Amino acid sequence: MKKILLTGFEPFLSNPINPTMDIVKALHGKGFSDYQVEGRILSVDFEKSPSQFLSYVEEVQPSIIISLGLAAGRTKITPERIAINIKDGEPDNAGVALVDEPIRAGENAAYFSTLPIRAMINSLNEAGYPAAISDSAGTYLCNNIMYEGLRYASKQANIKAGFLHIPASFELAIAHGKIPGWSERDLLASIELCIEECVKSGNESIK
Repeated sequence: MKKILLTGFEPFLSNPINPTMDIVKALHGKGFSDYQVEGRILSVDFEKSPSQFLSYVEEVQPSIIISLGLAAGRTKITPERIAINIKDGEPDNAGVALVDEPIRAGENAAYFSTLPIRAMINSLNEAGYPAAISDSAGTYLCNNIMYEGLRYASKQANIKAGFLHIPASFELAIAHGKIPGWSERDLLASIELCIEECVKSGNESIK
């Protein structure tokens, strides 16, 4: 079977829970048509995460790379349109805070997602799940991993890659106290719909 690499992150900053971990664990090993999901969890560490991520890519040899991140405070599933060549933001889990650092000095300023993001949000909205394309993945680890995935995919044949931000789960919303949340069931179902659109797009591209 062809492989889908699905990644999530460990908890970070003021978030004691990261619902991307539960989604990745729940979907690990699941089949979608002739694809199988391989789930992996990433550290929130500017130094370690990119090499960790790329080691998973080399291990799995995926046809599709879907990375998930938590956007606590957002109310919709938001596939990201673009990753930029910048590392900046709050301290990571190792206490490192970067300012205006390039991800890869001298390389592309940005990469656009190659996932079928418009089809994703159409499918999600039709199923009753709020969704919209986001034009900023920020400059934290989510953007960093999206950039690395798209850079890798740009050098390979027939690999699609991209990034989706998800809202908080109810559990995280309650623990946090000041952000909206979705049920874990709906978060999981929405990501399954997104995977189905990726698989459909992947199969159509090789006909």
